[in-house]
Amino acid sequence: MEDKANNIRNFAILSHIDHGKSTLADRFLELTETISKNKMRPQFLDTMDLERERGITIKMQPVRMEYNFSGEKYILNLIDTPGHVDFSYEVSRSLAAVEGVVLLVDASKGIQAQTLANLELVQKQSLVIIPVVNKIDLAQAKIEETVQEVAILLKVEKEKIIKISAKFGTNVEQILEAIIKRIPEPPKENINNLFRALIFDSEYDSYKGIIVYIRVIDGEIKRGEQIELLAAKTEGEARELGYFKPEFFPQEKLSAGEIGYIATGVKKPGNVRVGDTIIKFNPAESGINIEPLPGYQEPQSVVFASLYPENPDQFDLLKEALKKLKLNDPSLFFEPETKEALGRGFRCGFLGTLHAEIISERLYREFGPNLVISPASVVYKVDGKLIYSAVDWPQSCGLTEELWASLEIITPTRYLGKVLEILKNFQGNYLNTEYIGSEKAILFYEVSLRAIIENLYDKIKSVSQGYASMSYKILGFRKGDLVKMEVLVAGEKKEALSKIVLRDQVFCQGKKLVEKLKEVLPSQQFSIALQAVVGGRIVARETIRARRKDVTGYLYGGDYTRKRKLLEKQKKGKKILKVKGKVIIPSKAYLEIFRG
Repeated sequence: MEDKANNIRNFAILSHIDHGKSTLADRFLELTETISKNKMRPQFLDTMDLERERGITIKMQPVRMEYNFSGEKYILNLIDTPGHVDFSYEVSRSLAAVEGVVLLVDASKGIQAQTLANLELVQKQSLVIIPVVNKIDLAQAKIEETVQEVAILLKVEKEKIIKISAKFGTNVEQILEAIIKRIPEPPKENINNLFRALIFDSEYDSYKGIIVYIRVIDGEIKRGEQIELLAAKTEGEARELGYFKPEFFPQEKLSAGEIGYIATGVKKPGNVRVGDTIIKFNPAESGINIEPLPGYQEPQSVVFASLYPENPDQFDLLKEALKKLKLNDPSLFFEPETKEALGRGFRCGFLGTLHAEIISERLYREFGPNLVISPASVVYKVDGKLIYSAVDWPQSCGLTEELWASLEIITPTRYLGKVLEILKNFQGNYLNTEYIGSEKAILFYEVSLRAIIENLYDKIKSVSQGYASMSYKILGFRKGDLVKMEVLVAGEKKEALSKIVLRDQVFCQGKKLVEKLKEVLPSQQFSIALQAVVGGRIVARETIRARRKDVTGYLYGGDYTRKRKLLEKQKKGKKILKVKGKVIIPSKAYLEIFRG
């Protein structure tokens, strides 16, 4: 085991979304023969159905590979990471477990916003960077321009940038060689220290308890030994431990420098936290002071939504589901809340609207509760008090404030005018423009976070044919003229659909919301009025026409009065339904409204 530990390389793949991370990971798995050819499938490390359906990586995924180079065997521990800004916390956690990264850039799109954001995270950790330009096989690839951009950004020679096609495997072996030569091995002397390991991820197993994903920093741990989580002061046992192949691959021990997992036997999700330090529990050595490893900075939720079970009896199911999901996604924030109109539920915080949408989908698919989901909202201030939901908005208010963010948009210069036009409609503050080479510009803006979560990313992608990208950082609260917009469905107020809007946008926002409702709500036996209301005034209205049942279809021949009697009876019934009927909004409709 000692000789193996000397040949370990721990690294992650980082890039903007859709630049080819998962495809490159597939080639690594093939070249190292980690996965046999008959079991190989595209996006092998994307194990969730949602990831495959959307074509994006949502969860980091570690895998241990073995590779022979120059007559020696090397252990390559790869962590595949997401590329979307909403999952940047997954990236930051993976970086604490590795010594180097492969920074992947699409030759057809060049450097994009998340490339810069990821680079900033890497530089803070002082990790080795291996720059790679991907998709050189595409007809629209701008290989030399992209190489030049990367060279300027990283301040490296162009010859050090590896040009590949992950799809066809071109030059991918050069990356494996660079990983072995450029990324340092973990310190050999750490194996003689007392055992310490950093938890960088976890998941729940009903039989094995909570399974923690760890990077062993010091010493070694053997199966069956007692363990302790320092921060949580929780004791457990290494019931099973091993590597990722990428499925769990049990071993007898894990040593310094390795990445693996431990099945702790701990059953309470709240007792295990990502960023905690695991040590061996030995009462005889209780006097020895073991320093905890630097953990992770808690992520700041920027988007909030309330989740309520459609069936009140499923509240406990939803509570347990959120606890288990937080093990797998520590950036999820939730706390109980009770509203008269909605019952018992949870106020949840997310890192962005895509993150919120993915969590909602995962709750429904993996745990089963039908959910009532409020529209995504950011945190506001009313007279100095924090307001997380439109449901909490006071009847009368004085000073209203909202969060603003600094926005960076990278776009080809040919789309600059169209992107500027979109930003103009969002009432932001233009700061300045910088250029990367002659064909790419970085726009710096200040804009409200509320505007960002209202599909700004999709709009920028749309006008730039997918070439522009954005990232943002929170600035703080600024004054805004904000009001609460309520929604009436068949005359009944639906608090879960209320949202906060700018006063001068109530008409367009109200129209947009009721039109979306009309599109997603199923028709009933009676007509349904959909109304957006601000301060008791109706600002927009749509009507869903009644579904007509053919009550005379079985009649044939005879006097018309028979048909007329049946039609009159139906008409009378519809009037009663219109007065007494209630509209139940299905969970899928809430999700559609949530997506906007």
